[in-house]
Amino acid sequence: MTAAAATRTNRAAVHGDGAGRVPAWGRDAAGLLAWASMLVVLALWVHGGGLTDLLAGRSPALTTTGRLTGLVAADLMLVQVALMARVPFVERAYGQDELARRHRLVGFTSFWLLLAHIALIVLGYAAAARSGAWATAWDMVRTFPGMLLATAGTGLTLLVVVTSIRAARRRTRYESWHLIHLYGYLGAVLVVPHMLWTGAEFTTSAPARAYWWSAWGLVLTAVLVFRVGVPLYRSARHRLVVERVVPEGPGVFSIHLRGHDLADLRALAGSYFVWRFGGPGRTRGHPLSLSAVPTADRMRVTAKVVGDGTAAMARLTPGTLVTFEGPYGRLTAAVRTRPGVVLMGSGIGITPMRALLEGLDYAPGNATVIYRASSEEDLVLREELWTVAGRRGADVVELPGRRVPGRASWLPEHAAAWDDAEALASIVPDVAERDVYICGPDPWMDHARDAARRAGVPESQIHLERFSM
Repeated sequence: MTAAAATRTNRAAVHGDGAGRVPAWGRDAAGLLAWASMLVVLALWVHGGGLTDLLAGRSPALTTTGRLTGLVAADLMLVQVALMARVPFVERAYGQDELARRHRLVGFTSFWLLLAHIALIVLGYAAAARSGAWATAWDMVRTFPGMLLATAGTGLTLLVVVTSIRAARRRTRYESWHLIHLYGYLGAVLVVPHMLWTGAEFTTSAPARAYWWSAWGLVLTAVLVFRVGVPLYRSARHRLVVERVVPEGPGVFSIHLRGHDLADLRALAGSYFVWRFGGPGRTRGHPLSLSAVPTADRMRVTAKVVGDGTAAMARLTPGTLVTFEGPYGRLTAAVRTRPGVVLMGSGIGITPMRALLEGLDYAPGNATVIYRASSEEDLVLREELWTVAGRRGADVVELPGRRVPGRASWLPEHAAAWDDAEALASIVPDVAERDVYICGPDPWMDHARDAARRAGVPESQIHLERFSM
């Protein structure tokens, strides 16, 4: 696919007839399914005598409330997995940024309900047996079917939750955190036997058994199809390999990829993929955006060395086999609402902006790139940006320099006299009438988004995507 063809693909997405269009019904449908699943769980609990048990005394009330919290926790665990299963209409409706945020919120809610389930069930059984809570808990672990496995699963879930707390997450290498996070799937599996063997819903209610088996089957199928099957099929079909690795600046490099029939992927400028490169660390996924408009047989991504994984990527040799998941993301023409655009990139976040500058459909004078970097030498892809901007009639504004000291701002130190919103409006006077795309470090994106809002840009015209959880 030529650059011109890629531009036409992006133009089709803007006007609603392209494959990249975000379905308007996707968000509502996904939300409705999640809430419906919890209503079904509540209805099944009521059908199983949950409300009656609430009025039957202290022990039954504690136990039935524990059942309800456990069932909702299990349902939310399925929702959490489904959110990250890469189901196409969910992925395109929400985008990685919001999916990760919802995944985190649902996960923590499920965990607290799980703890409530354990506490309430133990207290309920202790009240019935008139024994201590600790003695009852130990007896349940030793004697109830599946409880040892459930205890191990709870321990793994606790490990995932602790390492997902932001303070701990910042101190953990991405590769290590990602590996630990995968244990959450094992934890969920280990809890299932306990639900099958001792859960009142499974042992007494055919409708409950039908619901849970169907829910587990659907979520498992989604994971196997969209997280395993589709990526393996696409990787085998398109046969991507590393063509060359090109240094772009201090610690920054581009990986040029060669493959077959890449137009069939329908990747848009700004799309990202999760890449896995052959050799050591081949199982590690690296979410990287395209830094140039893809063609029929070529793609390019640009990355910065931030750890062992990216350091190894900088040493890739030509011919290295590449597997991938994607294309993903909403930082594309699919979310366009206005003819004009502002492309704000900081540091390595300029890479999708470089692709968008080339691939989006806009008239001369209707696109502005704002490039923030720590120094002049950190302005990677600089010549390409100016070349493309000159050809397309776009403006480029470079803002190198240290951060504004003592202030949360998207501006460099030499612009500290400016208010954040006033500075943006000064650079792009009609910013409120444009779509604003933002990519960079999380704090910087927050500051840029706040500036855009205060400059009058509606939330629906602000587009960003985070890869951190």
